[in-house]
Amino acid sequence: MAVGHIPNGVAQCAPALLMPAYKISGRRQPAEESHMKMPLHIRPLARDDYRAVGRIFFYAIHEGTKGIYSDQQRRAWGSEAIELDRWKARLDHLNGFIAEINHEPVGFFTIDREGYLDLAFVLPSVARMGVGQALLKNVEQWAKDNGATQLTTDASLVAWPFFLKNGWHVTNEEHVERNGVTLTRYKMQKSVR
Repeated sequence: MAVGHIPNGVAQCAPALLMPAYKISGRRQPAEESHMKMPLHIRPLARDDYRAVGRIFFYAIHEGTKGIYSDQQRRAWGSEAIELDRWKARLDHLNGFIAEINHEPVGFFTIDREGYLDLAFVLPSVARMGVGQALLKNVEQWAKDNGATQLTTDASLVAWPFFLKNGWHVTNEEHVERNGVTLTRYKMQKSVR
């Protein structure tokens, strides 16, 4: 299946949600600056999204996991620069959804036909504002429509509370090595019958 094509009539965008204003690539703005509401649009991930996906991944790891993972762990996991060639090649083989506010990508989730949610990242500037919820709803529906009955993921220390809140449960804690550095993550699953 080509990336970006969603079979079985899955909606190509979520109902418009109103989101607080934010800076696209920076940290969350102070409350007094984020009073304006903006619509959230969810669409299928496309091959040409590799620049946005690389940027979201990089900022989510390097900014969004500060205080949870050390600098060394973040560099091992997310590298020290955005690797556009890697993301361009990787998007050839991924299905998923990307979230946009004012036509600017702010998050993405990927899913395969077996129900494995491989990547789930949002910009720190929009964390805890419903972007992840909207993306999760879309990947869960896509998985159901494509025959999956069980969803699985390997959740970071930052992501596992989000999944837990959304009906997932931990099956195992793991310690994995990335570029010579140990990271803790949780194997999680959810039934989608």
